[in-house]
Amino acid sequence: MSNTLEGIAQDLKNTDKKVQLIYAFNGSGKTRLSKEFTKLVSPSATSEEELTRNRILYYNAFTEDLFSWDNDLENDIEPKLKIQPNSFTNWILQDQGQDQNIMTNFQRYTHERLTPHFNEEYLKDEDDPNSKVEAFSEVSFSFESGDNESSENIKISKGEESNFIWSIFYSLIEEVINVLNIPELGDRDTNQFDNLEYIFIDDPVSSLDENHLIELAVDVSQLIKNSTSNIKFVITTHNPLFYNVLHNELNTPYRPTGYRPRDFKKYRLEKFENGFYELIEQPNDSPFSYHLFLKEELEKAIDEGQIHKYHFNFLRNILEKTSTFLGYSKWGDLLEPIEGDRDAYESRIINFSSHSKHSSDEVIGLTDSDKNVLTNLVNQITQIYRFKTTSDS
Repeated sequence: MSNTLEGIAQDLKNTDKKVQLIYAFNGSGKTRLSKEFTKLVSPSATSEEELTRNRILYYNAFTEDLFSWDNDLENDIEPKLKIQPNSFTNWILQDQGQDQNIMTNFQRYTHERLTPHFNEEYLKDEDDPNSKVEAFSEVSFSFESGDNESSENIKISKGEESNFIWSIFYSLIEEVINVLNIPELGDRDTNQFDNLEYIFIDDPVSSLDENHLIELAVDVSQLIKNSTSNIKFVITTHNPLFYNVLHNELNTPYRPTGYRPRDFKKYRLEKFENGFYELIEQPNDSPFSYHLFLKEELEKAIDEGQIHKYHFNFLRNILEKTSTFLGYSKWGDLLEPIEGDRDAYESRIINFSSHSKHSSDEVIGLTDSDKNVLTNLVNQITQIYRFKTTSDS
């Protein structure tokens, strides 16, 4: 492996894997690596338009620089998030018409009633045609109360702003994959993606709580698995949990598209005091302990009486990891020694873990019986397979 970011970018480009995942501490050069990689993929590009539309899409810290707040300092009544005109935002908002998908994705990671509103074209001064404000150049936000009333023109938090910007990029990725999954070029709605080779995602998780972070990692993994084209993905992160969820999800095959774990490679990026770097291949998710984190979260939810549908997904992930470690062919086999109806337990886990993708669906719908089943299963599995409990620490 090379010892400069330029060389490491070349190593990543030379790899034939569909997806490469990199863990690195903050300040280790992840964002600079994304820019070096971009220069390699499109060395002759002379404009942002060429970079964005033709060869590579990338999300990094500089993506947020395309957005800034107009706080209406004179009147202090209409704060707006202004969008810097550029080919990236014009393409996804105006050409592709993704504003509704952006709103849906944003609400998934924040709150279902926090609503963005893109502007239509208007004149700041009706008597001055030069005061025209282009459509989709501003975003205002409201909090819908559900009774036909709303708190309009609110200024969202920095974390919510980051989530909104990520939602724009995420919606673009969804559109790219849907288009490129159509094999015949003539059958595609647009040919603007035809030469796209890479999607580079650098740390989209800085402001998410742990539950939404897990959800985001699962969503990104599923997007990658749904891709049937030759497009390749590079993902970098400083967050151990995000790394581990991606690792766990991408190590699972997906038959509908033929995705295989051997299409996936993972690394750790190290920066040394002499200014050199090393990209170290990771054979597994060590030194992180994703399944142990999930188990701690389950125990905390049980202790606090805050059990939701997505906790069944946590349990299923724990069983899948444990079955692989112990050599079982199916995770359901681990339920054999459990007291009670094994098939009923397995069916319930499958039912809830298969329908708990979005947080808006996760916070309701569990009966006391469901919660008792989860509690009973966690306790028995901990005993039978000798997991270390939080109280043992």
